[in-house]
Amino acid sequence: MNSARPWPTLVVASALTLVCAVAAGVAGSAAVTELTRGPTTMELQSAARHEVAERWRTWPSGRIFPATLPYSAEQGGQERASRIGISPQTSCDPVDAKAVKALRRAGCRGLLRATYIDALRGVLVTIGVVAMRDEPGAARARNAFSDSGKPVPGLYPLAFSGTVADRFTPAVRQAGSVRQAGPYLVLTTAGQVDGRPADAADEQRPAIFAFATEIAEHVLTDLSTPRTPDCAAEEWRC
Repeated sequence: MNSARPWPTLVVASALTLVCAVAAGVAGSAAVTELTRGPTTMELQSAARHEVAERWRTWPSGRIFPATLPYSAEQGGQERASRIGISPQTSCDPVDAKAVKALRRAGCRGLLRATYIDALRGVLVTIGVVAMRDEPGAARARNAFSDSGKPVPGLYPLAFSGTVADRFTPAVRQAGSVRQAGPYLVLTTAGQVDGRPADAADEQRPAIFAFATEIAEHVLTDLSTPRTPDCAAEEWRC
């Protein structure tokens, strides 16, 4: 009878068991750490960029286009432009033909529009928010629009039947602007309430349209300014 014990075999088996146990413990610890750790700086920045890029879809229309927007009056002091209406359409089409092509090539996701009237109720302004796929695309698309204050090529006005804006047609456009920040372009087009075409105006007064750019800046700043991510909230993806 051979009573010799297989010590080498037992030692090897025990060692392997110990190694496997340690490996499993390390893996389990790593998994727990990964699941319980907070988001990294890179993840927070990515979440912030994503939240900004989706605001045109996730924010209520009244948050993008508030009922009133402040601006500096020609005579000094502060005035407020009042919103007349918001378009339910999100197509990228309500711009001059050449600009439509440029927007689509650069990755246009949608275009939102609202029309405002100044405090003196003499000037109408349509603000257009163009959501692009990314910031480089927005920068490229900006070049399709006039940056000199001319309304063409630019945004089409948004008229509302039965309101003071019912005659706000493309022929009425007298001034325009374009601004860009992040993945957004904000366009404006302005004209007078009486519906006179630009070429029929007795005297060009560009100063009366200057407030359009100012109220557009408010819209753009709100849309494009990142917030601190709240990874516990449903709207954030960290």
